[in-house]
Amino acid sequence: MKPNYLPLFEEISFKSGVQLKNRVVMAPMTNFSSNEDGTVSDSELRYYERRSGGVGLVVTACVYVSRNGKGFQGEFGSDSDEMIDSLRRLASSIKEKGAKAVLQIFHGGRECPPNLVPNGDVVSASAVASEQNPNVVPRALLDSEIEAIIRDFGETTRRAVAAGFDGVEIHGANGYLVQQFFSAHSNTREDRWGGSIDNRLRFPLAVVDEVKRAAAAHAKGPFLVGYRFSPEEATTPGITMEDTFRLVDELAKKDLDYLHVSLQEFWSMPRRGADEKKSRIEWIQERAGHLVPIIGVGSIQTPDEAVKALDTGIQLIAIGRELIVEPDWVEKVAEGRESEIKTTLSKDDQDRLVVPTPLWQAIIHTPGWFPIGD
Repeated sequence: MKPNYLPLFEEISFKSGVQLKNRVVMAPMTNFSSNEDGTVSDSELRYYERRSGGVGLVVTACVYVSRNGKGFQGEFGSDSDEMIDSLRRLASSIKEKGAKAVLQIFHGGRECPPNLVPNGDVVSASAVASEQNPNVVPRALLDSEIEAIIRDFGETTRRAVAAGFDGVEIHGANGYLVQQFFSAHSNTREDRWGGSIDNRLRFPLAVVDEVKRAAAAHAKGPFLVGYRFSPEEATTPGITMEDTFRLVDELAKKDLDYLHVSLQEFWSMPRRGADEKKSRIEWIQERAGHLVPIIGVGSIQTPDEAVKALDTGIQLIAIGRELIVEPDWVEKVAEGRESEIKTTLSKDDQDRLVVPTPLWQAIIHTPGWFPIGD
């Protein structure tokens, strides 16, 4: 291993007591490959097992905590105790290869396809359609339903403990329900859940409190809780960096194990609410990195890029597509074989890379998703 790659392989301990063998995280990526009943498929188990030998931490694809929160075809579920055995198989497949396993927990809100939720009843903070689904106007949740979904996040945390996961990551990013409550675009409520930024923060922070309560009540050993968020929205009104600073300040008070910044490009610059003299991740690190570890992500492809990203002061790097194309990314860096890291796909690579068919079809039919060779 080159000496300058050593920072990637430093151990880290979280507040909860969970320890990682290195600073590289497998980013959560939807794979569209679960069984129709929401259980984890055998192809998913093989996919995760193949990629869990080198990284310190695997964050799974998101699981829906409520029956009306399913956001994708082929998403696996955690909305009932019947799912615990399925989740246990997933946690075991990851941990047996040496990585810690974290379950990403989520509710799709207004981004749920009507055909995937009971009676096509798509719900959100308010009756405001998203730009991604302009023809689906969600129903505004009742106060009692909001409280029930918060409890669902706690119940899924209990199930994650029972299934043997090392922690959970609250999915507060990418326009899903937790973010929908925080955003002034999707939340136009006039009750305690909307209006001022204090009220728009109420749901995300209530979810954090409930998840931490459930973890403390059920976990017998170290169990981490992380939170993923998107720092800005393109819409006006929408989340700005100024809003995100307030969110980060509040999350930093919650004794979370980490904050995971969801970015398409690690070095992307602010749109609104912060000076462009620093990237978004640098602003967030400056704001909260001394209080809670930050995970950065976004088009980090090479070990040199990963080390440069760590130089910002963040404590962990998440990689996603690179681990699909090169499952041995971490091992090759550790063994000084970084020149052997694959960077392109062939249309005949599916079996070699152990990629489930629905995910493989999404990859090869999404222009620009990754270089496809002959």
